[in-house]
Amino acid sequence: MSTRKKGEGAIGTPQTSGGPVSSQSDIDIFLRQVRARPAAAPSERPGRLIFAMDATASREPSWDRACQLQGEMFSETAALGGLSVQLAYYRGFGEFKAGPWLTETGKLLREMTGVFCLGGQTQIGRLLKHVIAETKQERVQAVVFVGDAFEEDIDAVCHQAGELGVLGVPVFIFHEGGDPLARRAFEQIARLTKGACCPFDAGSAQQLRDLLGAVAVYAAGGRKALSNFSERRGGAALQLTHRLGR
Repeated sequence: MSTRKKGEGAIGTPQTSGGPVSSQSDIDIFLRQVRARPAAAPSERPGRLIFAMDATASREPSWDRACQLQGEMFSETAALGGLSVQLAYYRGFGEFKAGPWLTETGKLLREMTGVFCLGGQTQIGRLLKHVIAETKQERVQAVVFVGDAFEEDIDAVCHQAGELGVLGVPVFIFHEGGDPLARRAFEQIARLTKGACCPFDAGSAQQLRDLLGAVAVYAAGGRKALSNFSERRGGAALQLTHRLGR
């Protein structure tokens, strides 16, 4: 089974540019799912996180926004032993690339800004196969994926997601746009990997920063560090502490 083609909404209806705004219940559910993850094992090496993105043509308007937000992942992880991030993306006719593992936000940002979007179909199955291969070489603590469409065999992709779940690698998906078929596929991937799925839109930039930071802190220092993260941030992040404690 496959979902819509690029540029189409559910049952062929046009997509709006802004997408749905993240509701408070979406954020609460996401945070509960992150909190439910088992604590990461202590390690002297930086936590490893794969930051994966759909770089097909429909994602071009929001690519810059994602570039800005990814820098938030590094800001709170230095004291936890740091974070090593690999950028992976797909675009065009069967093109899939995964960069080197980086520990500096400037280098990752330069790599991301050097990428241009190119029309093509989704390759989420290929991405999950890559994550499986990487974590079999050395543990990957988490995957962040940003995308807006799903055009593949859902059963085959869910099989790979299930393997990642067995390996203990959660996939945290940020879903852009309002396609309900993609949303259902993303939720299944998140469920099978024991990750979470949350909307990605311009109307919730600060919440997205908090959520990306939370996933990064989890990857670097586990659940305890995740709880401390919200308390240190204060302001809106302080509210996250109360939700995490529920």
